[in-house]
Amino acid sequence: MPRSVESPRVVNIADLRLLARRRLPRVVFDYLDGGAEGEFTLRENCNAFEEVTFRPRHAVAVPKCELRTRVLGCDLSFPVVLAPVGYSRLMHPEGEVAAARAAGMAGTAYTLSTISGHRLEDVRSASSGPVFYQLYLMGGRAAAEAAIQRARSAGFSALVVTIDTLVAGMRERDFRNGMKELLGGNPLAKLPFLPQFLARPGWLAGFLLDGGVPRLPNVVIPGQGPLPLIDVGAALSSAAVTWEDLRWIREAWSGPIAIKGVLTTDDARRALDEGASAIVVSNHGGRQLDGVPASLRVLPEIVAAVNGRAEVLMDGGIRRGSDVVKAICLGARAVLIGRAYAFGLAAAGQVGVARSLEILRTDVERTLKLLGCASIDALDGSYVHVHKK
Repeated sequence: MPRSVESPRVVNIADLRLLARRRLPRVVFDYLDGGAEGEFTLRENCNAFEEVTFRPRHAVAVPKCELRTRVLGCDLSFPVVLAPVGYSRLMHPEGEVAAARAAGMAGTAYTLSTISGHRLEDVRSASSGPVFYQLYLMGGRAAAEAAIQRARSAGFSALVVTIDTLVAGMRERDFRNGMKELLGGNPLAKLPFLPQFLARPGWLAGFLLDGGVPRLPNVVIPGQGPLPLIDVGAALSSAAVTWEDLRWIREAWSGPIAIKGVLTTDDARRALDEGASAIVVSNHGGRQLDGVPASLRVLPEIVAAVNGRAEVLMDGGIRRGSDVVKAICLGARAVLIGRAYAFGLAAAGQVGVARSLEILRTDVERTLKLLGCASIDALDGSYVHVHKK
């Protein structure tokens, strides 16, 4: 592993974030780092973990911890799945391929976003582990059905359907920094934002050698070809998923389906009624509706409502292995991470993603040993105390 991401330079996810900030132009870093409106929910996702404290069992010898778990029919080496992160190719030319390869080498699963710059077949073949496909209805139903068919033929293990993107959230950093102009086709519109690109020559060289702004190779519109990569607001405005869509999606996909974006017990029950194998408690990393609760805070009530009828996963605010353990203690089967690995991708490509997973896995194992708990499966609510606000 390159010294740039080894200890002591990189000892936690926050260190990878700093490296990503130094390498990326402001518009790309803030797209990755930012949230919607005043970013209240973005902050609360992290703050919620501070309200949960541990209740360890001391004087317990734990020479070895069992970290393995099973998610959506797939065996994972530890309970962390890489979440879908759109526009990953803007962060590093290898983008989704690098992230999937690192996930496979770490023995865990990668989730490919519809808004991706590499062909889903190439991403699937890059990983030695399971790969899930996250579905937006971009390009219409015909394009979505074609992508589902390709994912099934390529060997994807599960479908992740995101339900919280009726429109894009108001991500104010993106407007200020020129994200729409970067992705648009008007060269003159990019001129005011050139200084931030020129200030990051390494990123700019890689971006230009990679061909600039790519199309979306997994959104192929019949008779037109791959959809151009456009700004996220335009991309999501015609891609909303409704409960009625779940019926034809189930017919098109015979494997397990996870419903991502659940924050209420009513939606959890509706997802169960529609045949979900897993529910992902998620507020889209604080990037959609600002002012909704942190994922961790609503996790226990959704676990109770599901009552074992489906797996419950969660994302939002995971920055340390201790965060992973807290989520599992509160009922999650596993967690999804987005920014935590994307900072590594932006900082150093595949090795950066591998380093982020190494950090989290080591943290999880250390936390279990300090708790006096020998396995992930043995974690429960007795190991934590939740301090109510």
